[in-house]
Amino acid sequence: MIAAVKGCHAVLSALLFLLPLDAQAADDLGGAARELARKAAAFAGRGETVSVSWRNLSGLPSGDLAQARSIFEPALRDSGARLLDSGATADLRVTLSENQSQYLLVAEARKGDDRQVLIATWKRAAAATAAGGATLERKLLWEQSEVILDAALTPAGILVLSPAKLTLYARRETALEERGSVPVAPAKPWPRDPRARLSINGAAIRAFLPGTLCTGAIEPALTLECHASEEMWTLEAGGRSVLLAAFSPGRNHFDGRIVTQSGVRKTVAPFYTAAAVDSYWLLSLLDGRTQILDNNFEVAGAISGWGSDLASASARCGTGFQIFATKPGEAREPDSLRAYALVNRTPVPLTPAIDFTGPVTALWSAGGPSVIAVSYDLDTARYAVYLITVVCNG
Repeated sequence: MIAAVKGCHAVLSALLFLLPLDAQAADDLGGAARELARKAAAFAGRGETVSVSWRNLSGLPSGDLAQARSIFEPALRDSGARLLDSGATADLRVTLSENQSQYLLVAEARKGDDRQVLIATWKRAAAATAAGGATLERKLLWEQSEVILDAALTPAGILVLSPAKLTLYARRETALEERGSVPVAPAKPWPRDPRARLSINGAAIRAFLPGTLCTGAIEPALTLECHASEEMWTLEAGGRSVLLAAFSPGRNHFDGRIVTQSGVRKTVAPFYTAAAVDSYWLLSLLDGRTQILDNNFEVAGAISGWGSDLASASARCGTGFQIFATKPGEAREPDSLRAYALVNRTPVPLTPAIDFTGPVTALWSAGGPSVIAVSYDLDTARYAVYLITVVCNG
């Protein structure tokens, strides 16, 4: 049965994903903030009170969000509404986001039973591109309160894997609708910090879980069957390179046993994630270092200062291949993500970092210039799926 996804969070996810690139835009951030304030005041009603919360899902620095707020709040008062921290007539949750041609201020507005999404945009300037020749574009694809282990794009929508179920959401006009949901039954109890890998090949589905392999299909109807398995997980680097790696069922890392794309079995140091760039594989080790391995999987160098999540991309800028890396830190603190080029086995920043309001919990290549990232928002206690793309300068 097809059930519509309801609520502003679902609508916001779809709008950020599907908004046309050529939507009418203001000339700058200030113009967009004043436009959004006028729309918010009209929604609330003249003389009514409004409470506002803010978050930044774009590649812009936090100072730009503060600037938007400093312009929005007096413009809201000038338009006839009053700000109130709690107990207001209308509540607004404002998100700073972006697409390839515009930045967006998107407000999820609520007044009683009335729900609306208010949008104001402004044009991206060439100066927003990093000196390294590229910037990162972040699109919110989906968010929910239930844990998200992994997600994968389909031609018609997105698959979302949670500890209890796998759900298919399909695009329909400006919303995402649930097209099917099937239970996930791991053969072994989940470890304390569960991880999973969702892979799609045409209509076929493979979900790698600790001590479990689930297989199924998207068409003609969503199916999934799980059974105990010690099969190695398939780690893909944007379709260019493939590595098989043995996962430790009771832990949250790979134990070091691998099979290369040429079929050679090797044993390397235990690692959290792996990614290929140029002719090298990079492994995020348990001791906090990132190890560089050559074509024969022999140690060719090491990188310090990165977090435990890595993923590959292949945008046509810089060296043509990129490596995404999180920042080092604790599991329950805000994270950031940046793309690098690897030059003479040395990482060179290609883009500015983008910040998250919580940890990145999963990061995998999505093919081409993009990666899929899952993060946990410490402020809202919700999980979110993002498509993050390297956008080249010119």
